[in-house]
Amino acid sequence: MPDMLVKLYEIADDWSFVAQQQQLGIVIRKPLASEKYRILDWVRREFGEVWTAETERALSNQPISCYIAVRPAEQGHEMIGFACYDSAGLDMFGPTGVLESCRGRGTGRALLLACLLELKQKGYAYAIIGWVGPAEFYARAVGAVIIPDSEPSIWKTWLYKR
Repeated sequence: MPDMLVKLYEIADDWSFVAQQQQLGIVIRKPLASEKYRILDWVRREFGEVWTAETERALSNQPISCYIAVRPAEQGHEMIGFACYDSAGLDMFGPTGVLESCRGRGTGRALLLACLLELKQKGYAYAIIGWVGPAEFYARAVGAVIIPDSEPSIWKTWLYKR
């Protein structure tokens, strides 16, 4: 799967997606350090070992380079999604995932924007979305374009089977 490039300078500094998700009963926020192992267990269960390792890296960065999507207390504090950056490599977005049953509400896009806006605030002009699956989603959400000849990217000598 190829990588994609995002022009961060084209993304508006608009965090209204957080309030939009709140209206749907979904909280987009940074995790607390004490939530690390619960988050890692959830990612492992829902998305597998590889994404768990990259998420652990994001949760260990200072500051944490991860956002989570959570249903509030009255709905059981259930985690429904996550997104990381600066985990597989610096200035790279991913991994990210939203429970299949919770897709279609803009949560994935909100998590993506939160991460990309942080990269923009750090001073990056561009970001790389690594090893993209749903290219159409990223193109539509943030104008990402496929980087020619970017496969297999940094995973060229990867220890896992592709």
